[in-house]
Order: sequence, then C-alpha cells, then structure tokens
Amino acid sequence: MKTLDERLKIVEEHVKNDEITIMIIGLGSVGTYLLDFLVSKNDPAIKLVVVGRNKDKMQSDVNIVRVASLIRELNKSQIEIEAGVDLNDIASIEKAIAKHNPDFIVNSSRAYAGIKYGSISWHNVRAYGIWTPLSIKFTKNIMEACDKADTDAVVINTSYSDAVIPWLKSAEKAYPDFGSGNLNHLIPRMKFAVANILGVDDFWNVDFNFAAAHFHDVVISKEGQTEGVDLPLKIYYRGGEKDIPHDDIFKQCSISMPVDQKRNMMNASSNYRIISAVIDAIRTGEDQKVFAPGVFGHIGGYPVIIGYKDGNISAWIDESVFTFDEMDKANRESLALDGVEDIKNGSLYYTDDLIAKVKDAFGEDLPKEVKYENIEETANFLIEKIITPQLKG
Repeated sequence: MKTLDERLKIVEEHVKNDEITIMIIGLGSVGTYLLDFLVSKNDPAIKLVVVGRNKDKMQSDVNIVRVASLIRELNKSQIEIEAGVDLNDIASIEKAIAKHNPDFIVNSSRAYAGIKYGSISWHNVRAYGIWTPLSIKFTKNIMEACDKADTDAVVINTSYSDAVIPWLKSAEKAYPDFGSGNLNHLIPRMKFAVANILGVDDFWNVDFNFAAAHFHDVVISKEGQTEGVDLPLKIYYRGGEKDIPHDDIFKQCSISMPVDQKRNMMNASSNYRIISAVIDAIRTGEDQKVFAPGVFGHIGGYPVIIGYKDGNISAWIDESVFTFDEMDKANRESLALDGVEDIKNGSLYYTDDLIAKVKDAFGEDLPKEVKYENIEETANFLIEKIITPQLKG
C-alpha cells in the first residue's frame, strides 16, 4: 500500500471534487449506526457502500436508515450494497475494494457477533487483551485485501486497535491507519467532568492532551480510578491550562451506560469523527484533533492532528505537550494491565498474570506467545474453550 500521506493526497483530490466514497465493511450495530450518522451528514458529495455477506439483511438495514433519515429531511447520499463478500475470503474482499475504489474503509466486522467480549472477560479476569486474536481475525484479511487492491483509502479499524494494529505492523503486514473507539470513548466523559468541576456549561470548550490504552478507558469509565498508573494528562478550558487534580476528573467519569449494543453508538461516532476530521481539514484548511488507538501502528491511544504540513495534507501524533516516549510508556503500562505484555516480531505476548487468571477462571491454558501464523488457531480456541462454555453456562 501507498503511505498514508500519499493516500491522503488522493482523498484530498476527491474531497475537493465532491466525490467521496466511504465503504463500511460489516453492517452490524456499529456499521448501521455509522451509516445513519453519515447519511445524516446530508452531504451529496458522499456515496456510501456497505459490504457484507447477506444481501437481504443489509438491504433491510439500509432501508430503515434511508427512510428514517429522509423523515428528518437528511438524506442526500447514495447508498450501494455489495453483498456476497465473505470476510474469510480475501479475494472477495479485494474484488469489492477494487470495484468501488473507496476514499475511506471502515472495518466494523466482528469474528464472533452478538456479544460484548468484555461481558465475559472483565468480571472474570479484569482484562480485555485476551480477545486480541479474535479482534484481528477479520482485520488481517481486510488489510491483506487492501494491500492486494493497492487501495488509496484511509482505513479505520473498530476492534481493539490498541493491540490489533501494532500486531499487524510488527508482522510487517499492511495495517489500518486509525483505530476508533476506546480512548475516544473516555474523552467526552472527561469533558463533562471538567466542566462540572469548573462550574461551566460549555463542556465543548474543554480540551486535553492525553494518552491511554484500552484498560484505562474501561477502568476509569467503570470505576473512576486508574489502578495507580500516572497517565499523561493536561487540561484546557477555552485555550487556558487548568490545574485540576487528575483523580478528581477520573472519579466523575464513572457514569451509567448501557451494556448492550446501544454502546456501539459511541464506536460508530468515533469512526464518524475520524472521517469528518479528514474531510473538514481538507475543506477548511484548519487542523483537526482526534484521539485514536493504534494509530500508525503504535501500542495504545494517542492525540492525533490531521491537517497541513508544508502545504500537504497529513496526520501526526501531537507531541506538543508530551513526548512520544512519555505517551508510549503509559500506553504500554495500560495495555499490560489489559493482559498484553508486548507485541513484537509478529507475535503477541500475554502477561503471566492474565495466563494465571484465565486458568483460574476458565480452567484453560492460554499460550504465552501467539505468533501471527497461529491467530486463527488461537481465535478458535477462545471461541470453543472460553466463549461457548460461558454462553452455555
């Protein structure tokens, strides 16, 4: 694949010509929410392509989005359905990508649909990293198809990008440019918390420089604490830095949320924000800031700027406050608490602590190392030995 900057240059041309194609692979709850949000953008320059296996199901989901949005008088986008695409079949994915030549590809697929993996792992082993082989299962196929098609698209991944994208990069495979969700789910909670502490109503004027991986998205959102890890955080309101104890902010982030598929409204919103940030940066010339996990193949989540450098559209990690090394250190500590000790040379390494907890909770022996070539085998192990018995129980 071309470099991200090379692909952004091509996307820039299409945006300026009002010819933007967004491909959503997997029309489950995340994909359907995202489709709804993008249609509601009411932008006639946007064409949407939904990709999956079951045409009847996709057509039904597309119909409800089209009708509901038109009731709101917010529907100027074309929607096309590309059915019969098997995410286990790289050639069929490649064919769909080559046919539609998208500017953005969003992978919202799941290897095991219908459940939240965290509903099994959090209360049993207090870690999500165990599911990384499942999260990467379809992503690796989609990225191989992107590579074979030599796509010009910006690629966004929705499933555990903190570890999935670095794993692909470490194996010297094509990898998504951005991850959605995770860190990005925590930022709004923090904005509400800071606004409440300051006694102001315009929470949208709160901003941060902040880095953290998935574990801290979960533990801060659920429990309002950081498990003793000092996370890199600076707080701003209307451009001015605010000295607020970090623990005070985190304590107020524990707010009630649904645990069913309604939660995927946040992940879809995260995808929407990344797409909009690229389009808005090109249309306005102004820098756009997003928070994204796995960006550029790095472990954990980072603040990212999308904008222009030397006259060229680009994207980069914001190191204006914290160095990459400072953020990388915190992210690795966070991911280790999520059960992932390291990702290197094409292998993912689970922590000894997670291995012991899995043995105690499920009676199964998790391997210390999962090599890239053993992803399918380990994903099947997780389904057969852990997920299926838990669902039956």
